[in-house]
Amino acid sequence: MQFYGSLSVKPELPAEIEGLERISKNLWWCWNPQAEDLFRRIDFKLWKKVNKNPVKFISKISYKTLQKIAEDDNFLTDYNKVIESFDNYLNRQDTWFNRNFDQLAEGRVIAYFSAEFGFHESLPIYSGGLGVLAGDHCKSASDLGLPFVGVGLLYRNGYFQQKINNEGWQKAVYPELDFDLLAANPVKDDSGDDLILSIKLEQRDVYFKVWEVKVGRISVYLLDTDLEANTEGDRKLTSRLYGGGSETRISQEILLGIGGTRALYKMGYKPAVWHMNEGHSVYLGLERIRNLIKDNDMDFYQAMEKVAANTVFTTHTPVPAGNEVFTFALKDKYFSNYWQEVGLSREEFMRLGMIHEYDEGFGLTVLALRLSRFHNGVSALHGDVSSNMWKDLWPSVPVDENPITYITNGVHTLTWLAPELKELFDKYLPANWRDRIEDKQVWAKVKEIPNQEFWEVHRALKSRMIDFARQKDLARKKRYSGLAELDEGLLDKDTLTIGFARRFATYKRATLILKDLKRLKEICNNHGKEVQFVFAGKAHPADIPGQELIKELHNISESEEFKGKFIILENYDMNLARYLVQGVDVWLNNPRRPLEASGTSGQKVAANGGLNFSVLDGWWCEGYNGKNGWGIGYKSEYSNREEQDLIDSKSLYDTLEQEIVPLYYNTDDNGIAHGWIEYMKETIASNAPKYSTDRMVQEYTKRLYIPAIKRGIDFEDNKEAIDLAKWKYILKSNWDKIEINSANEGVQGKFNITDELELTAQVKLGDLIPEDVRVEVYLVDKQNQNSSKVVPMELKPIGEDNNYTYSVKIKFEETGEYNYTFRVVPNPDKLANKHEIGLIKWI
Repeated sequence: MQFYGSLSVKPELPAEIEGLERISKNLWWCWNPQAEDLFRRIDFKLWKKVNKNPVKFISKISYKTLQKIAEDDNFLTDYNKVIESFDNYLNRQDTWFNRNFDQLAEGRVIAYFSAEFGFHESLPIYSGGLGVLAGDHCKSASDLGLPFVGVGLLYRNGYFQQKINNEGWQKAVYPELDFDLLAANPVKDDSGDDLILSIKLEQRDVYFKVWEVKVGRISVYLLDTDLEANTEGDRKLTSRLYGGGSETRISQEILLGIGGTRALYKMGYKPAVWHMNEGHSVYLGLERIRNLIKDNDMDFYQAMEKVAANTVFTTHTPVPAGNEVFTFALKDKYFSNYWQEVGLSREEFMRLGMIHEYDEGFGLTVLALRLSRFHNGVSALHGDVSSNMWKDLWPSVPVDENPITYITNGVHTLTWLAPELKELFDKYLPANWRDRIEDKQVWAKVKEIPNQEFWEVHRALKSRMIDFARQKDLARKKRYSGLAELDEGLLDKDTLTIGFARRFATYKRATLILKDLKRLKEICNNHGKEVQFVFAGKAHPADIPGQELIKELHNISESEEFKGKFIILENYDMNLARYLVQGVDVWLNNPRRPLEASGTSGQKVAANGGLNFSVLDGWWCEGYNGKNGWGIGYKSEYSNREEQDLIDSKSLYDTLEQEIVPLYYNTDDNGIAHGWIEYMKETIASNAPKYSTDRMVQEYTKRLYIPAIKRGIDFEDNKEAIDLAKWKYILKSNWDKIEINSANEGVQGKFNITDELELTAQVKLGDLIPEDVRVEVYLVDKQNQNSSKVVPMELKPIGEDNNYTYSVKIKFEETGEYNYTFRVVPNPDKLANKHEIGLIKWI
């Protein structure tokens, strides 16, 4: 049949509930259960069918159903409360940021760039931890009232959906998203048309459209190249997250960094801080430099100082291989015009991404560190690892002093906390606990909740998780056999349940628990004290070893010895994650230390009272206190992987048998494990305030954003940047002429704690002057080489021929044995970090 035409009938909400459309277009609803509950109550089956997507839900719901619900007085009462709460949230002026930094808020904005954002499963443009962290970062930025915008890419196919076949092999499926049914709206230009801009890739123009996603009070702008004006290949640039080869990756990253910068400028933003979440967006710095050179009388290095002054870079990758490096040929292909525009030679440009002359590629992390003055890892251990990884950028600087700090990751508590626990906390915690998530005193009140009531909530959450797992397992089996029935014997609701869910990269050792199958079988099937496991996770489609881990776990789950005790669930996403982190008893995490930068899934579990059983890596090094979970292995690193696996697996089995299982099954006559519940309460009290993104974003604000804003203000007129670049050039040109001598060479021996030791040094500065430098004593504890102290020295009356005497009186606060030496560093008052240039002259 041939049709004459087509029609599109759009839904119209009754006036009484028309605010539902406004809520559907702002992701605020996804961390406010009372808002989500409105959609669920209208039509629960449809809500599940549309994957909890309120925009799609409204487009599919029948008008009769809407009319009926609009006449329901109980619904309207709850609806009006939600609308009032939503409006109060958006209009609130008394936010944390305004209370603390109102003088800096006016007209300034923090721009946060990320290759992926995980807000909710209905907007599947994330792959895992990095994206979910970015989404949680944005939610807390909104809650705290930061002037904040996000920038990313809108992927037509998102990240792949995972299917696991009957043999246990992963299959990647790429659905096509309908942007009209997402919580995203096209940004309009001054003429009311869709905002469309362009970038250059090689010699061609590639056009992109800008979409806006509202996340509470803030906006996230997503770029999309699927436009008719582009070639077929360029239209696919934003089709898949982490898809394609190096050509696709570099093109996506140019779009994110350069295109994202142009989009912000076009929309009228002039960010006071530019935050690069990983190196994917690093080209934003190059674009800003190009604009400064074009519009001002500045050279590349002067413009670079101004750009770096208010740029923050967060690295998440603790292994060199995980940091992106492009071939020089690829950089030639995409950036040869650039270095000519900004007045660099090819060699000068390539050195921006190199540490050593013998480097075989251009590193994005190296470039990001050079184009920023504020850098951080994402846990204390990861900060140390990163400082060691990139120490050659500052070769003379002691590793513990180089400019990479750390801010430990957190999670957006209100997104990941079970609604039932929120209700429980409403009853026992202070009334304003949701506004004081980072406050330890608030969470200490958890210990006052009656054990019976606390345990009943956990049992209900665990039961819901197991029901969901059974249904998900049934759906998978039906897809392949069509004859499957719900397996009630799969996962017992009274059995100790351990969860493991994350990306199936080999270093995360998903199958470490299988090291000794005989011993594991005894643990799982110990009558009356059984243990069961729930696994989930995706392996990258190109990661065959990771996919083999999935198959190995599938095979174990199908074996007679472990039937009903093991399950691997397919398509790990934020929806499945919520069930798991809210319902498991124990969260297992056993990566190779120190390869876990932070890890946030365990933080989500801890907020819900689940107990972490983890290698002492990432955040758990800081979060574990001996009574809120368990550690696996030791704080050691191994050169032999087999030895590491053996030691860690033995620790894992021993701890399960001797500590975890006995504690869980030590119950009273009412089935309450009081000792276990004390651990659960302790993990909430000790971890929930510290490992929230509220604490994390406050820390970013105080330690990185505000200093970056202030440094950016100092550089507003360009003169500071020009002078700084000139001063750095003078320092580098004359540094080798500095000479240090000391008459204290013979000061050795023993001193009393009450003695005051005077040290002096003579310094020849050559063509430099005292205002250029600082002279310091560097003290190291012989017993703890990682414990150092730096003491500035005072300039004595000026000598002859640019020879200067410096001295300091030192009074020791601790007994012990110390080594000391003298050094000269650039004047730190002129720098964001005193070691940013990497110049040190030791005696």
